Amino acid sequence: MIYPGLEVSLGKLAVENPEISDIHISARRDLVQAVCELKEKQDSVSIIMVCTGNSRRSMMGAAMGNAAVAYHGLDGIRFFSGGTKPSAFNPRAIRALRDMGFVIHETGENAPSGSDGEFNPCYNVHWGIGNCFTREFSKRYDDLANPRKDFIAIMVCDEADMECPTVQGAFRRISAPFADPKEFDGTDQESARYAQRRDDLGRFMLSTFEMVRAELKRQRC
Repeated sequence: MIYPGLEVSLGKLAVENPEISDIHISARRDLVQAVCELKEKQDSVSIIMVCTGNSRRSMMGAAMGNAAVAYHGLDGIRFFSGGTKPSAFNPRAIRALRDMGFVIHETGENAPSGSDGEFNPCYNVHWGIGNCFTREFSKRYDDLANPRKDFIAIMVCDEADMECPTVQGAFRRISAPFADPKEFDGTDQESARYAQRRDDLGRFMLSTFEMVRAELKRQRC
């Protein structure tokens, strides 16, 4: 069901084996455990990627998470995104995802303005045909558009991690910070840095859900 071009891009990331930090090794282990525990209790698993502005890392992380789940043929797992100080889905992050093979278009609707008054359009982010899409706009992690209980919260930036030592309603809270590509906005490194962060998130998700698939298969045996 994944778009062919995106599937090729994911396949390339899946076989790459760069060095992974200790905190991401720990986060991956915790995420595998949390997903498998929830799968034992219920049919569906919801995961919210959380960063401060809900504009870059959380958006790219949610998209790459949904694509990784589909790539590994797993059902009933869905990613969402949110922030602590909403802004808007950054066009640089959108471009990086489109370059990967996602299809993203504006819905024509506008969400409430971000914390600094930014224009906040709504988008559909597609990774395949059928129900392989999600509606994205910048929002707080506890927005009504997101699950409110029994979800996994992944804190992908240090600031949100510090601001939210607990996440109300979360089954499990996992710290997995990634560097913000924002610092390269407007430089000649901008596109490369956004692609790098997208790929870092993608490799994390692909390796995590490869382990989830193996563990769920083991549990069924």
